[in-house]
Amino acid sequence: MAFVRQRYGKANVRVLRVQRSSARHEVREARVEVSVDGDFARVYTAADNSPVVPTDTMKNLVNVLALEHLEAAGEPFALAIAECLLDRYRQVAEARVEIEETVWSRLRVGGEPHDHGFVRSESGTPFARVTATRSARDVVAGVRDLAIMKTTGSGFVDYVQDEYTTLPPTTDRIFATRMRAAWRFANGPANAEGAERPRDYEAAACAIRAALLKVFADTYSYSVQDSMYRMGEAALAAVPGISEITLAMPNVHYLPIDLSAFGRDAGGCLFLPTDEPNGQIEATMRRQ
Repeated sequence: MAFVRQRYGKANVRVLRVQRSSARHEVREARVEVSVDGDFARVYTAADNSPVVPTDTMKNLVNVLALEHLEAAGEPFALAIAECLLDRYRQVAEARVEIEETVWSRLRVGGEPHDHGFVRSESGTPFARVTATRSARDVVAGVRDLAIMKTTGSGFVDYVQDEYTTLPPTTDRIFATRMRAAWRFANGPANAEGAERPRDYEAAACAIRAALLKVFADTYSYSVQDSMYRMGEAALAAVPGISEITLAMPNVHYLPIDLSAFGRDAGGCLFLPTDEPNGQIEATMRRQ
């Protein structure tokens, strides 16, 4: 029997860091998944545990590094974990780290931001994923489950019509989705256009999000695919340090509710929210 591949690690390592250097606290919460590949075949095939870095050790390493690195964005924290694994353990050839952030926004009390009161944000879940070897670093970041909607400025016409088609064409519909966006930073010190990977990952994320949402909100959508391509184009233009972006935009449908049986006309103002079944549209746009 051939031993083909392996990967192991620690999942769902959760940690909250509170920065208490002043009366105005800062918080950052992350869920971390770590896995490694390398010279581990004999652990499986010869019952030899000598190369094994226990997953509990990985959890402890994440917690120690969180003290210094979790105050930064997810990307530097993930890089620090991956590089530590490679530096400490020669048997590790590749380290993969994914960080998912729980975002806490500062509460406002009496119109003023509170020093130590926070409310959980519902504006999507940021994530960062680093795959590191001794010769390369692949850094991907993005946001999951970002719920966005516009109530006009969207249509869908001139598509394939056959005996199975029941969807009516429209030039005015609600466009809603729970978007997933993932952008890859340029490998090496610079990308093909000479743009360096950004030093401020949070600023890059803000610029990408702003570019995506501006196109979504401000331009007419002829289809999800049409908006998706132009949103990706805008994100690449906004941050030269990313080499590609992948968007997934599943439909969240809002179906008109018919009140004619009750002698009432909803007048295009009443809809039934449903996300099953849903269209699933995905695309990757890459800088040339």
